Amino acid sequence: MCGIAGMVGAQAPGQGHEAQARFMLKRMPWRGPDGEGVRRGRNWVIGHNRLAIIDLATGNQPVANETEDVWAAVNGEIYNFRRLRQELLERGHRFRTQSDSEVVVHLFEEEGPALVRRLDGMFALAVGYPGGVLLARDPLGIRPLYYGHTGKDELWFASELKAILPVCPDAEEFPAGHYFSRETGVVPFYALPRPYDGETDERAAQEEAAIQLIQEKLEAAVEKRLVADVPVGVFLSGGLDSSLIAAIARRKTSGVLHSFAVGMEGSPDLEFARRAAAAIGTEHHEHQYTQDDVQRVLPSVIYHLESHDPALIRSSVATYFAARLAAKKVKVILTGEGADELFAGYEYLRAMPLQAINNELTELLRNLHNTNLQRGDRLTMAASLEARVPFLDLELVAAALALPASLKLPRDASPGRPTEKYLLRRIAAGYLPSEIAWRRKEKFSQGTGTASVLMQLADEQVSEADFRRETALYPEAKLASREEVLYYRVFRRYFPGRGPLKTVGRTRSVVPGEIKNEAV
Repeated sequence: MCGIAGMVGAQAPGQGHEAQARFMLKRMPWRGPDGEGVRRGRNWVIGHNRLAIIDLATGNQPVANETEDVWAAVNGEIYNFRRLRQELLERGHRFRTQSDSEVVVHLFEEEGPALVRRLDGMFALAVGYPGGVLLARDPLGIRPLYYGHTGKDELWFASELKAILPVCPDAEEFPAGHYFSRETGVVPFYALPRPYDGETDERAAQEEAAIQLIQEKLEAAVEKRLVADVPVGVFLSGGLDSSLIAAIARRKTSGVLHSFAVGMEGSPDLEFARRAAAAIGTEHHEHQYTQDDVQRVLPSVIYHLESHDPALIRSSVATYFAARLAAKKVKVILTGEGADELFAGYEYLRAMPLQAINNELTELLRNLHNTNLQRGDRLTMAASLEARVPFLDLELVAAALALPASLKLPRDASPGRPTEKYLLRRIAAGYLPSEIAWRRKEKFSQGTGTASVLMQLADEQVSEADFRRETALYPEAKLASREEVLYYRVFRRYFPGRGPLKTVGRTRSVVPGEIKNEAV
């Protein structure tokens, strides 16, 4: 994982532009502590902070083609780079490195902006070429990117909001699944598959076939994300999603697999994570934090998260501690992000008609880029740790959306209560003890014990009068609770003005239309 920054304009950039790009990179040094590179072209500057994951010796960026008239800075990982590399070698291209990112410059020579459709991975990238700059962001927005214009006919871009705001106060989020060049403008290159919106009376027959299909896709997704030249570990909360990823990763890892869990003393996640780790066979690490620790790190969490959404912040506090624990042992971490959105993990879905559930899941997936994916990116990168999300492999996403909702949230699975993520639980039963595979879902902030601490903190520091006053003072922030007022006070200190509010994502409500900020 890395960070990128730079600009493209109508005229040749000078040393001031290069200095500005370096300043932007220094606003997010945690994204790439292993190296910094800046390259200036005819009308562009691109810069890169490197977190070395693949090709540790020669994989510095920006990286060039053979004639050094095309340069690329890539934040992310290209999982199919070896196949693409072989194809490009057969076409006569010469490679200088073994990195996954170098395929981007050679693909650009062959296919121009269409190269993005060939990439299997998570990425935000900038390609500088004689005509300008190509910007692109992966289909689901796993990796972040922001961009904005100045009054000098210049477009600037960066991986984090805090890096670009000093240059472009009105910067906005670059859309997931799109690319941009001055010749084409902003162009979509990916759309989520249309979900299955019917139902069937043949669920029993479909169930076994679906289990086999999803299991095959998930195993392949985990395996490709284990490729690295540095140690890879797993977050392990003891819940269904992370435990299943950990179990598959353990089977596909020949050596030691490190797992990491955090929580407050006596929290359910710590206990279930210990049981899962013992059953799977990981080398397990845990960290217990206190109420004082939560209060101490809260400003830093909000600064890195770049949001004041309560649900995200509750879970981000635990992610903050987990990332710092994991970074002591590994540089890459696998997470269970995305399972709830694919397999119906949220409680409010139980009240919806089956025919509407897959459409709702598709909306959740569309919004992940600035909700849970933003949390996963920012809080792991704050510890210089790369997070990979196997559940959001595009082949697995397509397979899951093609399944009827009755396989994900059957109404008759248990007396009086549907079972969320039923299909995934059936798969997990082949990898995990029953108590883990069928553990009732707890939000990360609840399982770690963090949510109640934060709500108590809000009760102590924000009165009802404070809530009414600050809601009236900052109507553009749409503050919905005393807890959110507490977070917004910190947010606006780091990100003042109305501009940053455009980029703040909102988690879905427990009941659509009801503001409770609990759907994490």
